[in-house]
Amino acid sequence: NDGSLVSALKTLLFFTILMITLPIGLYFASKSYFFEATLGLSNNDSYFYAAIVAVVAVHMVLAMFVYVAWNEGSNQWREGKQD
Repeated sequence: NDGSLVSALKTLLFFTILMITLPIGLYFASKSYFFEATLGLSNNDSYFYAAIVAVVAVHMVLAMFVYVAWNEGSNQWREGKQD
């Protein structure tokens, strides 16, 4: 039980850090380097499109978390059933 709790907390901590850093990093990187520098969009347009990139990143992280949590729970259920 302690091992599964530690594993769940590590997974939660990893996805919490990813949820904070990935969208913010992608927002500023895509705004500065992709939308303004590469595509030459205006400052206001780059804000809009960079926000869309950040929202998509949030949804991807949430989907990955649900997938990992679902598989982790089903693996624990199978292990418990075999005992």
